[in-house]
Amino acid sequence: MKMVFSFGKPIVLFCLFWLLIFALQRFIFFITHYKEIPDSVGIINSCKAFIYSLRLDMATIAFLVAPYIILKSIYNTFEKRWLSFLLKAVVYLEIVLISAIHSGEVISYFEWGHKLTSRVFMHLSMPDEVVRTADASSILYFIILLIMELGLGFYLLKKAKLFINAPQGPTKNRWTLTSCSTASILVGISLCIVMARGGLQQIPINIDSAYFSEHQIINDISVNSAYFFGNSYVLFNKSDAADHLPNLLPGEAEKTTNDLYTFERTHQNNFISRPKPNVVLIILEGWSANAMGCIHPGNTATPYFDELAKEGVLFTNIFATNTTSEIGNTSIFAGYPSIPETAISLYPEKHRNLPTINEKLKKQGYSTQYLFSGDLKYGNIKGFLMEHGFDKLKDENDFPSGLSKGKLNYYDKDLYNFLLAEINAAKQPFLQCAFTGSTHSPYDHPKASKPKFSGEESNYLNSMIYADKCLAEFIAKSKKSDWYKNIVFVIMSDHGHATPGINSPFETEFFNIPLLIYGDPISEAYRGKKIEKVGSQADLAATLLHQLGLSSEEFIFSKDLMSPTVKEFAFFSTIRGYGFITPFGSLRYNFDSKSILTKDLIDQNAFLKAKKEREACFYQFFKHFQNLDNN
Repeated sequence: MKMVFSFGKPIVLFCLFWLLIFALQRFIFFITHYKEIPDSVGIINSCKAFIYSLRLDMATIAFLVAPYIILKSIYNTFEKRWLSFLLKAVVYLEIVLISAIHSGEVISYFEWGHKLTSRVFMHLSMPDEVVRTADASSILYFIILLIMELGLGFYLLKKAKLFINAPQGPTKNRWTLTSCSTASILVGISLCIVMARGGLQQIPINIDSAYFSEHQIINDISVNSAYFFGNSYVLFNKSDAADHLPNLLPGEAEKTTNDLYTFERTHQNNFISRPKPNVVLIILEGWSANAMGCIHPGNTATPYFDELAKEGVLFTNIFATNTTSEIGNTSIFAGYPSIPETAISLYPEKHRNLPTINEKLKKQGYSTQYLFSGDLKYGNIKGFLMEHGFDKLKDENDFPSGLSKGKLNYYDKDLYNFLLAEINAAKQPFLQCAFTGSTHSPYDHPKASKPKFSGEESNYLNSMIYADKCLAEFIAKSKKSDWYKNIVFVIMSDHGHATPGINSPFETEFFNIPLLIYGDPISEAYRGKKIEKVGSQADLAATLLHQLGLSSEEFIFSKDLMSPTVKEFAFFSTIRGYGFITPFGSLRYNFDSKSILTKDLIDQNAFLKAKKEREACFYQFFKHFQNLDNN
């Protein structure tokens, strides 16, 4: 027992050492940038950053303590001098790196207004630029701050006595010591893995676990600097999309893309007949248009939706920008295209510079809320939504107790009931958003006694039948409410899904998703109308805002699909590539083969035109993404 305690005690002390270091760094940031913190935040909310930060701090500590556990355990067994030196070198290096990251962040925040990211590598690759552009006071402050943080770290390290040899007890038996060392490593590393992912829950921890405030700077204080920087570094090195940019003449991509996004913005093709209606935006998890009879006639999985489409405005040629929920959400709200190999929701310093639909409506007096039946941490969706100012965000943690729950989320029926209660209590005008979950693998839902579908993708298709019925019941209940007469329902999928015969995420049809705008404020002349123009989910922003009588010019990559002069196309990203869809066919480019793998355009002229526009869009989207945090 004494030997086990001797192995565990320094590890616990090491964790406490880092917790204290992170708290001190947070305090240093706070007092350095206190003038930038709004007065409305208050001391209590500022102090909450030290509490909400704990989970992410512990995840960061897991990465820092793992090498210490391994080296310390081995050293306690063999007591080799070089092992002692290596152990000390690793810990000292960690202190230097953590101090340098935080000191750099404190200084750069004055200029950039966000936490230190991989952007620093672009500057460090040109040290002469850093010297020339940084003023002397900033450099001096960085040096002073770094020395101070290093001094604090080394002083606390000495007080913690982490390098004192562990007493081995009465035995010197090498087998016993080796067994103890091995057990310590296995148990310690296992605990580190659990800590690093934030617990045993299905979705690992993300930076938004430290988010709690509507004020950007408070969330930035709460988020662990080392974790944020490490996450940014991984993202920085993960993608090689920049290596696949097409070679275009100067200005060619900008000119071509500008032409694609030039359309008549003052047209009168308006189907919403009432000013300032309430809006309910329902984001359907993974609904594929290929399983919906109103878009692709056949054996439909959505008979109720098909009936709704007869009374609303249905867009039949809408395509998702990618294949994941976090990208779908950002494309819907920000009208932003998907960038191959990455998700903009993971880059707070970039996406916070984008406009969103809810922000636009808030300026018009709308109250805004987002409801999800599962965990919003996935893909930093929660962080994206929080930073863009939703009045309320609610997820599985806010659902009433006693409800049945699937593996990933509450059932759609309970989501809609919760949504109804929230709408009834909402201040008008409102934007109420709900993100469903029953059509996500493993397709948890109350099973019908006799499933309609069998064979390929039957679990998914049967979950659509359930989700479709829940949607219909929600609409039916809404019709009984006082607010129904002045409400517009916007129903859209976050991404596509495999269906029988279309099971590859590289096929164009895979990306086809529904978009239905429905409700009493829809003009009689437009009810049951199908809009067949080719567009993407990023086009919802401009299309909806025009119908609400609002400008969408700041949504530079979103098209108004009701404009008579709008260009028909959709850009989408795939695994290791991207594609382009026009009314005359589509094509897909692959990074690894460096070639166009699929194309179905009607003739050579259509192919050459689509190829040019595809290359221009990818080039312009990527450059815009790169420069989003250069404001």
